[in-house]
Amino acid sequence: MEFSEVVRRRKMVRNYTADPVDPAVIDKILHNATRAPSAGFSQGWGFLVLDTPEDVRSYWEATADVSEPDSWLTGMMTAPVIVIPCSSKDAYLDRYAQPDKGWTDRDEAHWPMPFWHMDTAMATMLILQTVVDEGLGALYFGIPPESDAAVRKSFDIPDAFDPIGAVTIGHPATGGAKGSPTRRKRTPLEDVVHRGRW
Repeated sequence: MEFSEVVRRRKMVRNYTADPVDPAVIDKILHNATRAPSAGFSQGWGFLVLDTPEDVRSYWEATADVSEPDSWLTGMMTAPVIVIPCSSKDAYLDRYAQPDKGWTDRDEAHWPMPFWHMDTAMATMLILQTVVDEGLGALYFGIPPESDAAVRKSFDIPDAFDPIGAVTIGHPATGGAKGSPTRRKRTPLEDVVHRGRW
C-alpha cells in the first residue's frame, strides 16, 4: 500500500472479529516500531505483547469491570492482541551521561521534554501505520491511572519502564462504539499550520 494511503486509512478501530492475527505479522509490526527515532539512539522502549486469550482477558480484568461491559469495552475485548508500549526514562538519562553526549550527570533538568515518552509514542504510531498496511485495525488508548499498579503486577512490568498506553490489534469488524470523529470535525489545515509566525 502507498504510504499516503496508509495515512489516509489509519483510524481507531473499536470492534474486532474473532479471527487470530498471524504471529509473523505481529513480529513485523514490532520490528517496524523499533525503526522510530530515538534521542541519542537511546531506544528506551519496550513492548509487552499480550496475544493469548488468557493474557488479553487478564489485561481487561486488571483495567475494567468486565462483568457488565459497555459497548466500547465489548468491542475492545474481542481484539486478539494487545501491545503495551513502555518507555524507560533511565535509558535516556544513562545514555546522555555517556562521554559522547557531553553531560556528566543524569539530571532530568537537561530535558525540556520527556523524550522517552515522545520516542515511544513515535514507535506507537509506526505500530498503528504498520497495522493498516497489513490490512488490520488497531486502537491506541490510555491505561486508567488507577489501573497502572494492577497492570504492572499482572504482567511483571519492571519499575524502570512506564506504560504509555495500550494498542489493541485485530481484524476490524463493523459496529463498535463511536469515536470522537463522529461528533467533531477535523480541524482545517489552515487553522493548525502557521508559516513564518504564529
